[in-house]
Amino acid sequence: MTSFDTSPQLNVWRALLALAVVFVMLATTGWTALRHQRHPAPLQASLSAWEDGRVAGKPLPDPQSAPTRLARFFASLSDAQRLRLAERYPLAVGNMNGAPVELRYRANRIALAEARETELGRVHDTRLTPEGQEQAARRMDRIDALMRPGRHILAFNPAGAGRVAEVFGDLRHAERVSVVVPGVDTDLLTFQRSERRHSAPVGMAKSLYKAERQAGPSTRTAVIAWADYTAPSGLGMDAATAMRAEDGADRLNAMVRGLPGLTPVSLFCHSYGSVVCGVAARDLPERVSDIAVAGSPGMRVEHASQLRTTARVWAMRDADDWIQDVPHLELGGLGHGADPVADGFGARVLSARDARGHAGYFVPGTDSLRNFATIGVGAYTAVSCAHRNDACLAGLSGTTPTGRA
Repeated sequence: MTSFDTSPQLNVWRALLALAVVFVMLATTGWTALRHQRHPAPLQASLSAWEDGRVAGKPLPDPQSAPTRLARFFASLSDAQRLRLAERYPLAVGNMNGAPVELRYRANRIALAEARETELGRVHDTRLTPEGQEQAARRMDRIDALMRPGRHILAFNPAGAGRVAEVFGDLRHAERVSVVVPGVDTDLLTFQRSERRHSAPVGMAKSLYKAERQAGPSTRTAVIAWADYTAPSGLGMDAATAMRAEDGADRLNAMVRGLPGLTPVSLFCHSYGSVVCGVAARDLPERVSDIAVAGSPGMRVEHASQLRTTARVWAMRDADDWIQDVPHLELGGLGHGADPVADGFGARVLSARDARGHAGYFVPGTDSLRNFATIGVGAYTAVSCAHRNDACLAGLSGTTPTGRA
């Protein structure tokens, strides 16, 4: 007779109870923050205007068309025509996968200036509470920072808490492209931080870009800080389900398919960002050569093979990362599946030595950042595996021009 203490049913109930306790605690200890979402009018208005617009007497294409079709459309225009579209429909063009990247940068600079004027008006709007005016002032400060010379904003949406993507390096001529996909509490206000800067998307991407140049000085790289999805707010129920990840996965897939050229793309997915990458994996184009996750709560599968991707799957976790205490299971839509660093998951497990807890994987001088940079430039046999062995190198033959090995 099976002991009650070791029965499979009891183990399932223990797992369910543990999961419930974790998320109830997170939801009742002030870790879950509420955001007041504004109506996404600016982008929708720009897209609606685009749909009614014309160029050279001809209607404009559906803004939701495949990136390849949109790329052909923009290529058929003169420089003056492209600039007029960016000036007339800045948010539409600035967020349009398939539009030339330099045109998107220009359109988003216009969109940022318009958003700044809106926030300036809210700062002085006496109908708002002092807290509302202060929030507007903070948003205006962040927009000012994004508008500084030399910044290349690939996507910008002022609606709600705000979404942003920024490029470091020359995206159009890069030989390899890296995309940083962040986790919870990522928005316009947290896109960049002056304190704990390597825990924010801009700091992560800048740190990775610098490390890649050191790891492969002769390789032209570009890094995208991609916060262009609505991330969960805090560690409540949104973070425990895949709802935000599913929308984020669609957006990530569309962005990657809209990138110029055919160079290899590596995804570096942190925390809930690894859920986004896990959901996106099956639909990503083959140019995505690597998916590397750090501090992952799971990728919505029980084994790496279930991701159905041709990309190599890498995983790491710092010994002091609290994410290890979150139950790695998925039941009834709660939880995100198996632990990617577990022996049975099938990922290549990397060293994260010297990483600083859950938010410290992109800190300079850490094994985690060095490993990310090595993957980013395609120097696979130079990575350092976890557990001081070479298990993560199995089957690798070194760098190849296409990023495959």
